[in-house]
Parts: sequence; structure tokens; C-alpha cells
Amino acid sequence: MFCVDLRALVGPPPDEEVLSLLAALPCPTLALHHGERPPQWQRWLDRFDVVLDDEAALGRVMDRVRRWPLASQALVQLLRQSEGLPVTQAILAESWVYSTLQAGPEFSSWRAGRGAPPGLAPNSEPAVRSERFGSTLVLELNRPQKHNAFSTEIRDGLVEALRIASADPGVEAVRVCGRGPSFCSGGDLDEFGTLPDPATAHAVRSTRNAAALIHALGARVRFDVHGACIGAGVELPAFSGRVIAREGAFFELPELSLGLVPGAGGTASLPRRVGRQRTAWLALSGERIDVSTALAWGLVDEIAST
Repeated sequence: MFCVDLRALVGPPPDEEVLSLLAALPCPTLALHHGERPPQWQRWLDRFDVVLDDEAALGRVMDRVRRWPLASQALVQLLRQSEGLPVTQAILAESWVYSTLQAGPEFSSWRAGRGAPPGLAPNSEPAVRSERFGSTLVLELNRPQKHNAFSTEIRDGLVEALRIASADPGVEAVRVCGRGPSFCSGGDLDEFGTLPDPATAHAVRSTRNAAALIHALGARVRFDVHGACIGAGVELPAFSGRVIAREGAFFELPELSLGLVPGAGGTASLPRRVGRQRTAWLALSGERIDVSTALAWGLVDEIAST
């Protein structure tokens, strides 16, 4: 990683050649800076992957980058490249990087440290409940016993319903919510790495992609979120036209600790709501933000009291 203390900005900023070199570094670039950003230094600060004003917070990010260097490097490279791509191409780029990391040693180490997944009784109810009220289609994630972890069956149920909404001009609005104590606790860890190989996993993600469908529907989609909004639980809502969060909701990107990058479209959706640097910080730090911070950043559009 490349880390610079910029707490005392004096003189003119570096020239274009230095800026180009900074942008081309293949590793995470971190800066420590307090206070207002002088206008002449803004472009320099914008080139870093993360800019923080707290030494302890910077230290925590550095520790995680050292622990998962491959995933950290892949993340920042992906975010830099995706910034200039159309959303649909950015989603595909994320899947390529995600698949590459699934074949890497950091993800393998995480899998080796997990025991066998616990057996769960079959659930006869649909993983995604779908109900239509006039021109509005309401979709409810329906695996409350697993905090609506984003499993294959939830993904497929959501994709099927969103395809119907896309094909039916009579559906003017789609509302997505979750049953139980959490909106979505992220990917179903019991399923991670269970497909035969990363290439097949990418093929599945590129053909059954809820993120691309939500993006295509755009302003027609509203997410009502609550409780844990982790991984896919924050990445997918960020594609929608409106996100309404209940008091007490919290948001987190934990994928780095698995040796991965966000895999539900988060490297395409979050930067377009909160910016590349905040997205990089969320993913590199793994830290949780509360609903008030999410509102201030633009990650959610409204806080509902009930």
C-alpha cells in the first residue's frame, strides 16, 4: 500500500506527472488529512483511494489491507476502472474480479476455516413473496430465519419477479422489503464457493443478475430496508430510485474479510451514490455505518420512524 500524511498541505500541489503516477499505482493509496481541502489540492486528494482524518481509523484500514492484500488491491483497481464505465459494464467487471478472487488463496483460506454448513429444515414458502396491488408490485424477501441472507433461491426469486416487472408495462412501481428482523444480512455464507468453479459462478451471475434488472427499472424501484443491511443488503438497494430506511438500520460491506470484493453490484452502485472514496473505505475497513450517516451520505433517501 501507499500511505501519505497530508495534514500540513503547503506550497503548490504535485504536477500532472506525479498525479498520473499516483493514479497508476496498483496498490491501495491512503492519505491522512485534517480540515478543509485547499482548492488547489483537491484534484490531488481525489486521486487517493481513501482519505481519512483520523490516525486510528487509518491504522485499522492499513491492518486490514495487510491481512488481505490481494482482495484489497483488486478492490481499489476495480473501483478506479469502474468509475468511468456504464453501470452494466461495471457490474460485469465486478463479477470478473470476484470470480478471480474466488480462485485465490485468501478466499481458500476463509473457506478452510469454516466448518460444514448447518442443516436447515426445508422451507415450503417461497423465498421471495410477490403480491400486486394495482400498478405496484411488492416483493418481500422471505427467509427471516436466516435474516434474508442472499441465497440462490432469494436471488432467483428476485430475478424472476423483476423480469416480470420489466416485461409488464402495467407495473409502474416495484417495492422491495424484507420479512423478519433484518432486511438482508448479505450473501448466504453456506453457499459461498459451492459452484464447481469460478468461471461457472461468473456465468451464473451474468445471466441471473438482480443488480442489472434493478438498475434498468431505475426510478420505478423503491427499497424499504431495516435492521441489518449487509453486503447485498446495501449493494442492491443502492441501484434503486429510492431507499427508505427504518430507524436502527445499519450498513456494512464485509466481503474483504472473505478474501473477496462486493459481489452483488456494490462496486457499481455505491460509488454512484456515495462516491468512490467512501465506497473504498466501507469495503476496506469493513466498518458499520448507522442510518443517520447513510442519510447524510446519500446512501438512503429517507428515514422512516416506523
